[in-house]
Amino acid sequence: MENRKSFFHLHLISDSTGETLISAGRAATAQFRGSLAIEHVYPLIRNRQQLQPVLQAIDEKPGIVLYTIVDQELADHVAERCREIGVPSVNVLEPVLASFQAYLGTMTRRRVGAQHALNAEYFKRIDALNFAMDHDDGQLPENYDEADVVVIGISRTSKTPTCIYLANRGIKAANLPLVPGVPLPESLVRATRPLIVGLIATTDRISQVRGNRELGSVAGFDRSHYTDRANIHEELKYARSVCAHHQWPVIDVTRRSIEETAAAIVALRPKLR
Repeated sequence: MENRKSFFHLHLISDSTGETLISAGRAATAQFRGSLAIEHVYPLIRNRQQLQPVLQAIDEKPGIVLYTIVDQELADHVAERCREIGVPSVNVLEPVLASFQAYLGTMTRRRVGAQHALNAEYFKRIDALNFAMDHDDGQLPENYDEADVVVIGISRTSKTPTCIYLANRGIKAANLPLVPGVPLPESLVRATRPLIVGLIATTDRISQVRGNRELGSVAGFDRSHYTDRANIHEELKYARSVCAHHQWPVIDVTRRSIEETAAAIVALRPKLR
């Protein structure tokens, strides 16, 4: 009985992409054990005509309503209709904007999608994402000194998703798999610009993740060797020795989310904050 999950409808209304709401909704839901949200996301809602079917959907499947709508009249209409329907609603950005306005002493512009402006920061993130994709899994090692971060580790330590997440923060990240018996590229050893950090996890965790990976069609692939705990233990031992020899920091990702791993990497190099 203790493992039974309860479900509730979570309606997310945004005049932009809805990313802010999705993050806020999931962060809040995670604090309630046993409760799972059925998400209904309504992006790019900018007038009453677009809003009408959304309100109808809320009426048919009542639940919690979160919204980010900068048009005050439209936002007030959402709040009013939610009161009539009898469901709780929260304008997620409004308390934040009010605090900023009070402290800064200026009025908000209330411009839709202002956080997605095509400015220098946006293009920096795109550039970093292209860099991460071009330098995934040991590709183009000669460019390591152009990176902000180089992530190294044995297979299944979440190197690629970590680099992609860092790229979304404008950080150029490359990754390199560590394989016993395969020497490191000289370009990595000589690199002076990037932070080089090793990722590790427990033997059991890596074996579990590797066991769920579909690689049976790869020529010469030996699943038993790939998931064998003794072999993984030796791989991890090698990874630790490499990092210790070069005095590169190591992060254990066993119980870390991708976001937490990326935050730990950023914290290791203050100039990336």
